[in-house]
Amino acid sequence: MNRIHYILGILLVGIGILFLFSNFGFIEISWKYLWPLFLLVPGILFEFGFFIYRKDAGLLVPGGILTTYGLLFLANVIYGWQLMEFLWPLFLLGVAIGLFHLYLFGEREKGLLIPVGIISLISLFFLADHFITMHFGFIAGIVFILVGLGIIVKQVQSR
Repeated sequence: MNRIHYILGILLVGIGILFLFSNFGFIEISWKYLWPLFLLVPGILFEFGFFIYRKDAGLLVPGGILTTYGLLFLANVIYGWQLMEFLWPLFLLGVAIGLFHLYLFGEREKGLLIPVGIISLISLFFLADHFITMHFGFIAGIVFILVGLGIIVKQVQSR
């Protein structure tokens, strides 16, 4: 058994002891603040799993997603759930981060950059909508017009 298994075993025993102490009233653990760690810790472990063993870059996808979601929920638990009104696009960005990790540390498949770019742009578009003064419909209208004109011009040029 290697060292990482000993560390994991000791960590789990320590967590179990904390839960028992909480159950018997020796200490108080507030689940209200700790539950995001059930996403954050596995996400970080997936990330470390790849960087320690360097075998399966696929571990980075759930690692990036769970770490992003864990941090998002932790921020909401600490600062209030009203943040979710503005930060919900980070759910999309979490997927893009996971896929981008796979691209960076995997086999550098260029095809991964397409969904990463699309998902990131959609996420950043909705994040920016909350932080700029223009209305969403105005921005969306301009984007659709520009994309439509680009398609038309490309078709005209190809003839």
